[in-house]
Amino acid sequence: MKDVNASPVNASIVNARPVNDESARVGQAGAGPGNAVTDANAAPAVAVPFAGKRVPRLGMGTMALAIEGRPDRNTAIGTIHAALDAGVRYLDTAWSYYLPSVPGADGTGVAADFGYGELLVRDALASWDGPRDEVLVATKTGYRRTIDVTPDGPRTPNEPEEETSSPDVPGAHITHIGESAEHPEFPAPAGTSAPVPNASGEPPAQSRQRLQAAGSRYGWMADSRPETMIRDAKESARHLGVDALDLLYSHGPDPSVPYEETVGALKTLLDEGVIRYAGVSRVNNEQIDVAHAMLGDGLIAVQNQFSPSHPDPEGTMAHCAALGLDFVCWSPLGGFLDPVDARAYEPFKRVAAARGCSYQRVVLAWEMTRYDRLFTIPSARNPHEIRDSFSATGMRLEDDELALLDAGVAGR
Repeated sequence: MKDVNASPVNASIVNARPVNDESARVGQAGAGPGNAVTDANAAPAVAVPFAGKRVPRLGMGTMALAIEGRPDRNTAIGTIHAALDAGVRYLDTAWSYYLPSVPGADGTGVAADFGYGELLVRDALASWDGPRDEVLVATKTGYRRTIDVTPDGPRTPNEPEEETSSPDVPGAHITHIGESAEHPEFPAPAGTSAPVPNASGEPPAQSRQRLQAAGSRYGWMADSRPETMIRDAKESARHLGVDALDLLYSHGPDPSVPYEETVGALKTLLDEGVIRYAGVSRVNNEQIDVAHAMLGDGLIAVQNQFSPSHPDPEGTMAHCAALGLDFVCWSPLGGFLDPVDARAYEPFKRVAAARGCSYQRVVLAWEMTRYDRLFTIPSARNPHEIRDSFSATGMRLEDDELALLDAGVAGR
């Protein structure tokens, strides 16, 4: 199932500047490093093979449109439309992109809008007048949302928890517990508030890993048991309205489940035709090797955290290059689960000031120079943010700029 159109990867190109032709340069003829990239003069993004399609190397993560801090539904759909109109052809979502409303008995959060993120992508594509067959939609399974009980009561659903290109966050869209307001045919399943018991019979919440940002009452809980992964993947296909998922990632390792069992679920889904390609996320090199050995050509991508403030300390990008795998970076602008070292972005702000553009655009352009099979998927909460981010595909960083940025990241 390997993409036969994929070009060979040389591990030596990781952290080196890829070859750029004139179509990747900034602006019109004669443009230099001082010229700002705008929607009017950015060069068309170059598409490359990925998961059976050809897509630009900057896609869009849709988490910010679906969880706490999200905009209203019309703004969210308009943002996805703006991304697609700008040239984005890779949308990244997840089974667990929804807003938990009240705590469940097992430690997860009962969903007021179960399936919101995937249904949002489905509806945005259905109402877009562009070429739907060009768009790659990837999703993830293996996590659930959690919500804590606090004396102060719940946060408002539109309280921001992740920094994007703009601090402006419109009001939230709230649905009724037990169903999606836009899709009542997708009620919250029993598994949302009562996941499948594990083999030992112990309460799942007692043995599952949790991730939670400091100061937030919302979080994530790993549940990568094969039965859960397989059930959720089939549910994701129904949410997205497809016979088979383009690309499914394991959302992350579950410390209470042997990793071979999680990867085995992906193999089952590949063998049954539920998914066309598989990926793994939040993994180390040893786990990448396990997945590669078990899935072979069915494994095409690793999605790991990468940004100037988290520059892949374990070297998983280089490992992907050695294995010929694509690398997708989540939280490319810093994210919100981990503390962000703001000093890492100072060199990017200096380059952005000289060019007259946002520093986020410079960050994304720099990331795409790390590896010619790297895809970056910034989030956005409004059309302006994603248009600004996608302009990075037309930005060519000069050698002196790259030297400054590389030194800044290496010297943290």
